[in-house]
Amino acid sequence: MNLEIKKYGNPILRQETETIKEINSKVTKLAYNMIKTMYSLYGIGIAAPQVGFPLKLCIVMDQKYKKAIIMINPKIIPGKTKIKNKEGCLSIPGFYENIERFNKIIVNYTDLNNKHHIIEAYDMFSVIVQHEIDHLNGKLFIDYLSKTRKEIIENEIKKRKDLKIW
Repeated sequence: MNLEIKKYGNPILRQETETIKEINSKVTKLAYNMIKTMYSLYGIGIAAPQVGFPLKLCIVMDQKYKKAIIMINPKIIPGKTKIKNKEGCLSIPGFYENIERFNKIIVNYTDLNNKHHIIEAYDMFSVIVQHEIDHLNGKLFIDYLSKTRKEIIENEIKKRKDLKIW
């Protein structure tokens, strides 16, 4: 089942998310519905708040292996060097900006089988993971922009809302 994407301005996108204490059938169903939703929108990542659930759960596409990875309660250990990449977001459709992020990170997470993983993420995969984990902390990619650039985007979104095309 495809889930509704919450768009910029929805308060759930700014909420702190809850740690998942038990991996049960509800969490599993949500994760698989998030994957279906992400694929249907040609996304490369999705986080639970984007579909209305304030939980520490995200899906990231591993570009190298072409598979979706379900991350429960993920945490990042940042790297040292940064890169700039053009980012977009399912919750802020139609906007793309160059954002600086760590080129290499270490990620700790649990999977649906309650197995703990520690992986290194590089390049674009690292960017995707950081973007989705930001969602779990109430942060959006436009928060990295200058005040002026962010205001320009917010004004454009307001126009789209007024025209009922948001």
